[in-house]
Amino acid sequence: MASTEFKDYYAILGVSKTASADEIKKQFRKQALKYHPDRNQGNKAAEAKFKELSEAYEVLGDSDKRSQYDNFGQYWQQSPSSGYSNSNTYTSNTYTSNNTKVDFSSTDFSQYGNFEEFINELLGRFSTPETSNDNSQNYSYQTSKKSNFSSNFQDVNTTTQQAANSEASISLSFLEAFKGTTKRINLGSEVVEVRIPAGAKPGTKIRLAGKGQAGYGQSRGDLYLNVNLTPHSFFYFEGDNLVCEVPIAPDEAVLGTSISVPTPDGSVSMKVPPGIASGQVLRLRGKGWSSPKGNRTDQLVKIMIAIPKQLTGEEKEYYEKIRDIRSENPRDSIKNIGL
Repeated sequence: MASTEFKDYYAILGVSKTASADEIKKQFRKQALKYHPDRNQGNKAAEAKFKELSEAYEVLGDSDKRSQYDNFGQYWQQSPSSGYSNSNTYTSNTYTSNNTKVDFSSTDFSQYGNFEEFINELLGRFSTPETSNDNSQNYSYQTSKKSNFSSNFQDVNTTTQQAANSEASISLSFLEAFKGTTKRINLGSEVVEVRIPAGAKPGTKIRLAGKGQAGYGQSRGDLYLNVNLTPHSFFYFEGDNLVCEVPIAPDEAVLGTSISVPTPDGSVSMKVPPGIASGQVLRLRGKGWSSPKGNRTDQLVKIMIAIPKQLTGEEKEYYEKIRDIRSENPRDSIKNIGL
């Protein structure tokens, strides 16, 4: 029967099969640092070695995947993670069918062309009249991929959804999302470069064709990256709108003024009309977020009246004079309100 190429992940990382999780992690970090692409610019051999190390650690660094790998060898990815339905179940390295338990810890999987051949032979070997005509089995896959290193690589967590499609989260700074960028992401079995278009914002989905989870008996699906933005000290989103808050003094609110407001590509001057209220929103047209088409949205500026916390003697005197001669009572409209 045809054989499937087998990668010895223990040998790739340079650890023994009895190595602890901490030993595996320590060895991976040591090797990853040595072969990291940032330290080996233009070195294709180092890049290939780094991808191989990442693939090995993706499996051996996860206790469940490591167990599957130890039990099934080159067919570990095809093994059912949640067992068979009906009376057929897997536990550790034993298979139980119709109350018959089989130990396959010493099975030579290289004699099978694929995992399905092994299953078919196993089912045929232990079938009964009630089950011999049923060649279908239900597989359920739930995969979580986690990367435990950072540097310039973007770690993603993926969870299989419908069929073979997967979703993951990717975090960007406001600058990266506004201008667009290229990110390297670790998918466990490979490291890929992803171009993020200018104008990505929270809720944006980026499709990576053919980079999702392979379902049983199906071609590999797509991976959808959900964009998250790390918080900014000044800008934030309300829906699709880029918003900021700008403080002004009480006299500026009363008399009106002209202020400087930061935008994603530099500060601009904005007029504040007299009598503006705290919380009122002004609009800077064409100064908001970029879009994949190249145009700009508006930036919303929320005016906040900042009450002075410390007054000089002269300032206090003038505020007292304003209080004494003020013609309007701001609470006139609520005098007669009751139940």
